[in-house]
Amino acid sequence: MLKKFCPAIVWAILVFVLTAVPGNYIPISITFLDWASPDKIVHFILFGGQSFLILFAIREQYFSGNRRFVFASVAIGLGIVYGLLTEVLQYYVFVGRDGNLFDFIADVIGAFMGFLAFYLLFRKKTVHNKVIKN
Repeated sequence: MLKKFCPAIVWAILVFVLTAVPGNYIPISITFLDWASPDKIVHFILFGGQSFLILFAIREQYFSGNRRFVFASVAIGLGIVYGLLTEVLQYYVFVGRDGNLFDFIADVIGAFMGFLAFYLLFRKKTVHNKVIKN
């Protein structure tokens, strides 16, 4: 069972390392209107990847019952909590980093986008497999 979560765990470690590295060279966004900045795009990718990989690990449970909402909520919720944790650590612990609300908002949007990517990718495959079987 733990083997299925290896990609998500490795990704979480990668996110942690990237958020802990001193970032004096990373541009600081003043407002969320700078959402298209490379910094926000990185947040979308990191936390979107995290929720996608969590859902990928539990895809059998996700598709084998009526609890899809629960599994999606858990994956998105873990991404949000992890995003909050990294921003708090950047603000209080990591040297040369500053956690901020706009980065956290990008983390939240990324977590939802990871779910959306998972849903769109595997919904097509599931529908395609049902058509072939019938």
